[in-house]
Amino acid sequence: MRKWAWLLGTVLVVAGCAVLTPDDPVLPAPGSPTRAEVSALLDRVRVIAARPRPGGYERGCKPGQACVFGTAWSDDTDAPGGHDGCDTRNNVLAAQLREVVRRGRCVVVEGVLTDPYTGTDLTFRKSDGGRIQIDHVYPLAAAWDMGAAHWPPDRRLRFANDLSVNLLATGASTNQTKGDDTPADWLPPARPNHCFYAAKYLTVAVSYDLPITAADSATLRDIARGCP
Repeated sequence: MRKWAWLLGTVLVVAGCAVLTPDDPVLPAPGSPTRAEVSALLDRVRVIAARPRPGGYERGCKPGQACVFGTAWSDDTDAPGGHDGCDTRNNVLAAQLREVVRRGRCVVVEGVLTDPYTGTDLTFRKSDGGRIQIDHVYPLAAAWDMGAAHWPPDRRLRFANDLSVNLLATGASTNQTKGDDTPADWLPPARPNHCFYAAKYLTVAVSYDLPITAADSATLRDIARGCP
């Protein structure tokens, strides 16, 4: 059902986008969430003045490291897809790639991704798997700063592996450019996908009662005005 495609994890894409001149309008990708849908999420999310910096964030799980969001891509979680015998990364790849080839039941070895942030097609091969990474739409470091530092460990583990709302496969360079930025500081390079991204980010925030900053709110409201 198109209305909720973005919420349920179907990636909206703009493959083969034409080159735009400064005077050309940028239309939202087909199937994008509507202005009303994005605005409804904006009305529900908490807004705070600025991102706090409580410190203590350490993602690493080597001996002596804090491992604050648990082992990466753990299957031992109550998040959707958890306890199915497949790690979270392979679950995300299987859900988002097309022409998927697997080894056994779980391991994705080949496929094609239409990048939700750039609209370009990327070929995935496990031998060069680092070319495609899994992004946390609401970044883990931002979540830590915005309240996850006070969550119990099992909730943080769920958040880090929740493929139903918070995980998207994307190109490595795009993921690394995004880092732990929130919408006021980073938006997808493909402007037609901004409505999708706004709704996706807000859905995570509302689902986990995480706030957004006033600057994020202003950015997302600007996006909402251009949604269909």
